[in-house]
Amino acid sequence: MATLIPYDPFADTGIDELFRGFFQPVRMEGRNAPISIKMDVSEDDKSYIVHAEIPGVNKKDIQVTIEGNQVTLGAEVKREKDVKDAERVLRSERYYGSVHRSFTLPTEVDEASSQAKYDNGVLELKLAKKPSLVGKRLSVQ
Repeated sequence: MATLIPYDPFADTGIDELFRGFFQPVRMEGRNAPISIKMDVSEDDKSYIVHAEIPGVNKKDIQVTIEGNQVTLGAEVKREKDVKDAERVLRSERYYGSVHRSFTLPTEVDEASSQAKYDNGVLELKLAKKPSLVGKRLSVQ
């Protein structure tokens, strides 16, 4: 007995990819395109560890904000003009301005016990987890 295979007229025609592209965010090219903060997030029993790539930024220009379980990273990339009189710029692709990235963690973060370190373009955050409060059981009378 032969196995029946359903026919899909749109399979492998690329139409699915065409329509999927309409819902993706628009990518800006050129001088005004903001850099994106790429990061890795891992966890252990007591904390979350975040490694975020923010190259070309001075550590005093980085802001980390923690509100409950939401973390926001921000940085200001400053432009340093060092063009000599006889030089002219042929192409400038480096981004200058501010960038931000927010993400939400499964549990709240203890701001007082958390640490941040910036070295060689990588921001390392060790975000301490707040101890979960055990609910009190009420006796029904």
